Amino acid sequence: MMLTAHLSRPLSQFPGRTLRVCDRENGTRRTLLFFSASCTPISRRTYASEVNPAGSKAVLVTGCDSGFGFSLAKHLHSKGFLVFAGCLLKDKGDAGVKELDSLNSDRLRTVQLNVCSHEQVEKAVETVRSSLKDPEKGRVVNISSMLGRMANPARSPYCITKFGVEAFSDCLRYEMHPLGVKVSVVEPGNYIAATSLYSPERIQAIAQKMWDELPEVVRKDYGRDYFDEKIAKMETYCNSGSTDTSPVIDAVTHALTTTTPYTRYHPMDYYWWLRMQIMTHLPGAVSDMIYIH
Repeated sequence: MMLTAHLSRPLSQFPGRTLRVCDRENGTRRTLLFFSASCTPISRRTYASEVNPAGSKAVLVTGCDSGFGFSLAKHLHSKGFLVFAGCLLKDKGDAGVKELDSLNSDRLRTVQLNVCSHEQVEKAVETVRSSLKDPEKGRVVNISSMLGRMANPARSPYCITKFGVEAFSDCLRYEMHPLGVKVSVVEPGNYIAATSLYSPERIQAIAQKMWDELPEVVRKDYGRDYFDEKIAKMETYCNSGSTDTSPVIDAVTHALTTTTPYTRYHPMDYYWWLRMQIMTHLPGAVSDMIYIH
């Protein structure tokens, strides 16, 4: 929600209020002092009630073997889109691919697509292009993460990739604006439990492999206790997320169909939304005190 504040007296004269903030990961609590002030709301950000009908619109979705991509492909198909579902494991007969193919619909076509393979990307593009009679200006919707806006201990590789998606999407939005192509970013919160990407067994297997491959000097510097503590927090994080992916699916659908899509969508629970606002809008010393120190 965007607000504009009209202050009638200095901030120091407003009554102070304290806010107790709890970090879910560490269980620690911090106290912040805020000042209340009268303000006049000028607009409220909500999803539009009317969207353009899908009709004969076509969409290419990547990562449709499982997770968000799989759910999104089925959802957009149900909305009337012609869906090209890019699947990494189509050539291996993955279960997700088989389920999509079992719909036996002319409007849902699975495509072998490893986004790291230039050859497969070119082939997928040609498949889409040859299937459209009169291509129009399209849209780009990238799925990033809340961890593309705020970093987190022990997740640097993941955060780096998501920060990269954010930067790429911003640059692409600027570059595509003269061409009339809109670019949006969806930043989901914790939906690992819903996507079933990391079971406790898989987390432990990955952790053991990481520990075994660490140089001896790194093991001594950090120690096994520190390593195990971070793995335990990762397990808690993976098991505590939302199991309902509909907010993410709704956000992507809105970005694809509404006349004026948002630049960023934040499908996440209130804890993570508030944490993201604190870490991106308040001084780093404040957010570090609450969530890191």
